[in-house]
This record gives sequence, structure tokens and C-alpha cells, in this order.
Amino acid sequence: MQIIQVYPVQNHLVYVYFANGEIRLFDASKLIHKGVFEKLADPDFFCNRCTVLNDTLAWDLSGTFDPAECLDIDPHTVYRDSQPCDDPLSVKKAS
Repeated sequence: MQIIQVYPVQNHLVYVYFANGEIRLFDASKLIHKGVFEKLADPDFFCNRCTVLNDTLAWDLSGTFDPAECLDIDPHTVYRDSQPCDDPLSVKKAS
């Protein structure tokens, strides 16, 4: 299970694009009260540092995109804890 793109939005939601073509919506709000993930409570950090590292959803801690310095979530967990959805980027293009 490989994540190839992420698109963070308000309310701690992330659209996650998987290599198999699926797009799913992941709600990270459950994480913001758990230890190291408390950093995600800051909306600017959440959106601006959200990326793909280690082939999964991650937040860059150092600003250098170092895969060893990030908060990442197992891609199987992201898949399991997300919901299928339409591509928000294609909806924006159509408007």
C-alpha cells in the first residue's frame, strides 16, 4: 500500500491518493491529542508540513523533508481509517 499524494484541508482532514488509484479522506483530528501528534493541532503546521515521506502520509518536522525527521502514519492505518471520496482537485477544476 503506497501513498503518492496528499492534499490537506481545514478541520484536520487530508485527501490521500494511493498508488492503486483510490482517493480517500483521512480525518487526523483523532491524532492531535496523542503525544508527538499534538503538533498537528496547529492548523498552519498541519497544512504546510503535510507531505508524502516514506511512501505514506507524513508531516515534515525539520523543514528539510528528511524521512527520518517526520511524523508518519502507517499507510495501512491511513487506508483503514479513511473513507473513499471523490477527487477534490478535479471538482475544483470543473467549477
